Amino acid sequence: MLGFSKKVLKGVSFDRNLFQKELKKSIENVKKEDVRKLYIWCLASFAMYNDLIIDVFDSVK
Repeated sequence: MLGFSKKVLKGVSFDRNLFQKELKKSIENVKKEDVRKLYIWCLASFAMYNDLIIDVFDSVK
């Protein structure tokens, strides 16, 4: 599921709102042990959305 989430997030990264929506869904759907990996990957891959990524991950903790 982590690989699928990464693929989806890459595909919607052109739109901030869509990226946020899909990121929330991804966090809910990946295994608990993969959430941290997803967080690190998102920060490394989508620097333009770092504020959004941090906010979304903080809201689900």
